[in-house]
Amino acid sequence: MKKIATNMGFLLAVFMIAIGCNGQAGEESMESPAADLSVEAEKVVSGTGIGWGIAFLPDGDMLVTEKSGTLYRISDGEIVAEITDGIPSDLDVNGQGGFLDIELHPNYEENGWIYFSYSSSAGSGEGSNTAIIRAKLENDALVNVEELYKAEPNSTRGQHYGSRIVFDNDGYMFFSIGDRGNRDVLPQDITMDGGKIYRLNDDGSIPSDNPFVGEDGAKEAVYSYGHRNPQGMALNPESGIVWANEHGPQGGDEVNIIEPGNNYGWPVISYGINYNGTEFAEDTARAGMEQPILYWDPSIAPAGMTFVTSDKYPGWEGDLLVASLKFSYIAHLDVEGNEILEETKLVEGVGRIRAIEEGPDGYIYFTVEGDGVYRLVPSEN
Repeated sequence: MKKIATNMGFLLAVFMIAIGCNGQAGEESMESPAADLSVEAEKVVSGTGIGWGIAFLPDGDMLVTEKSGTLYRISDGEIVAEITDGIPSDLDVNGQGGFLDIELHPNYEENGWIYFSYSSSAGSGEGSNTAIIRAKLENDALVNVEELYKAEPNSTRGQHYGSRIVFDNDGYMFFSIGDRGNRDVLPQDITMDGGKIYRLNDDGSIPSDNPFVGEDGAKEAVYSYGHRNPQGMALNPESGIVWANEHGPQGGDEVNIIEPGNNYGWPVISYGINYNGTEFAEDTARAGMEQPILYWDPSIAPAGMTFVTSDKYPGWEGDLLVASLKFSYIAHLDVEGNEILEETKLVEGVGRIRAIEEGPDGYIYFTVEGDGVYRLVPSEN
């Protein structure tokens, strides 16, 4: 498998298997195959605060979750409803926690279910932890709210809730929970929540073929482990497999292909270091632990991600777009099979980009914190 370390000052590709080691022994600049397509950011609506997640209703209306606890319904570029009725009362807005992701059921038109992640104070211990609920939207209120999963125990630490949600082609729901700032305990222990990606049936029950079903003490909803803080997940339209990104520490943000039962190494292996400049990881590779297909150094703070499937962006079909919080751009990753060939930066300087989704009209929509919702529009060269 080819792996790339992307330095932010310029485009480069490092093919580590080709050199047979984990270091960056060779660098090769590459020209983007989609370099002829230019895009610009076009504002769709203002006033959505910290827009954490985006989903689209069948009628074309957009739903945007706002971190402090509001669900916006947007129609024709206007906020037509600020929904708070039905938002869980145990919502704990703190640090990185709040009202987080949103995803419609694949058969939404038949059953009306909408899925949400948020930081919940319910359960044992002080503080909060990630919860997954589903609800229906009626008369601009959430009704029939059902809790499907609640991570335990709570923590007063305000970071690494994870919280992205995605459905696969078989109707399974995947969601992420970060290590909650407790890296030395949670990510490598499948009997504890945190530092994991989970898989449930759409009603919250546990699939019988989940990798740790029947293991003594295991959290049977766990699908993969050894993660730090996955804040982006998307279904690869070609393979039908979930891909995820996650925040590293100082350096070492990753993109991974999520396979059942696999250990993605955090914090035993990492390409990052502590924020104070000291090292902590035992190595960058170890037998039985997965390598990322891409890592960033320095970190870009990756958030939402989506694959391009529409024809609005010629040459981009099947490529991956990742939002950068830290450097305020969208990373366009040229995907070929299970490899990422290189990165191109889009709409640099627009602001902290949190959520990104392809809309039913084929355009890519994204939220900019404190600003609003934009879409990517091809521009004339």
